[in-house]
Amino acid sequence: MARRLEDARILMYSHDTFGLGHLRRCRTIAHSLVEDFRGLNILIISGSPIAGAFDYRARVDFVKIPSVIKLRNGEYTSMEQHIDLHETLKMRQSIIRHTAESFQPDIFIVDKEPMGLRGEVEDTLAYLKARGTTLVLGLRDVMDAPHLLDAEWKRHDVMGKVARYYDRIWVYGPPDFYDPLIGLDTPPAVRTRMNFVGFLQRSVSHEPHSDHRPREDYILVTPGGGGDGAALIHDVLHAYKEDRELTHKALIVLGPYMPAEQRQKLIRKAAKIPYVEVIEFDNRMEELIAGATGVVAMGGYNTYCEILSFDKPAIVVPRVNPREEQLIRARRAEELGLVQMLSPEQSRRPLVLAKALKALPYRAPPSQTSSALRLEGLPRISRIVGDLLDVHGDRHLSLVRG
Repeated sequence: MARRLEDARILMYSHDTFGLGHLRRCRTIAHSLVEDFRGLNILIISGSPIAGAFDYRARVDFVKIPSVIKLRNGEYTSMEQHIDLHETLKMRQSIIRHTAESFQPDIFIVDKEPMGLRGEVEDTLAYLKARGTTLVLGLRDVMDAPHLLDAEWKRHDVMGKVARYYDRIWVYGPPDFYDPLIGLDTPPAVRTRMNFVGFLQRSVSHEPHSDHRPREDYILVTPGGGGDGAALIHDVLHAYKEDRELTHKALIVLGPYMPAEQRQKLIRKAAKIPYVEVIEFDNRMEELIAGATGVVAMGGYNTYCEILSFDKPAIVVPRVNPREEQLIRARRAEELGLVQMLSPEQSRRPLVLAKALKALPYRAPPSQTSSALRLEGLPRISRIVGDLLDVHGDRHLSLVRG
């Protein structure tokens, strides 16, 4: 039963330089919270170029900041080529601060980057802390290989700043799956603020079916945002070409960030294979995963939550650089019996991948192979938020059972 709040406000920040993961995670949490609390308003600050391509529920809205894209070498550049990066970052920082001042949130949730892109959120954190806003850092289950994360955080004294600013740290995974700060020198003050809330369960909307969902059985192939997903799609098409016995229908979603040249090449290649259908993007991926007999993915956080939520047999071919996050998650998930992992080298061997694809729809789903299927994140976050808003009760005195 939803609880009624009077004008409670949550601000969320999602830097979104590469892929869809951060925005989709924030949107999932926001939708769950407005369902549980009537009268709650949520505003998401996002740098995603396609933030407007998604549907938002009533009382959830977004503020778009100028987009910055991450290059393959890990460097950043402005989305608008005629504006330099420094100017773009100044604009972003200013919009974030002004949004916080106008919106006056009770809770501010920052996704993954503790100080934001190039430190752009620190000024806003200091402002909101001074006015009594509860500051929450949300970390996904796996951040990166410990040595890489440690070096990155030490360069900018991130751990010291996390201790200084944040009241709560939510880890979007269970404690026995992985610890995102493993191998880092984490002070007790930070450890005691960490709460492993669990994976975030996904559900399908009650609207009519996606136009892209095939009527017959299909396996779904998704490289997430697609910015670095061309190799996986190429491997799948190569497997179909080399093994004539591979006749499962496959729906391939390229992702909105796949470079146009790669996209056109893959569409041409797929046109020669009768069992394969290719689409560029669907803003209701949950529905496509729910309808599939199996999933082939790179294994970013959101796709992984969807595989577990809809209990689908899955093959995961993780990205291995510049971040090792997907590799660590895939290894751990395979260890627990949740997915089958193929390395990029194995995926490049068409007959090895074809064999795995042929077996995929007949593999046991995660619920039958592992007990590590806990998806408690959203109800736990709701309980925590309910408690936090009770503390801010002077602004929300008419808190009643709805």
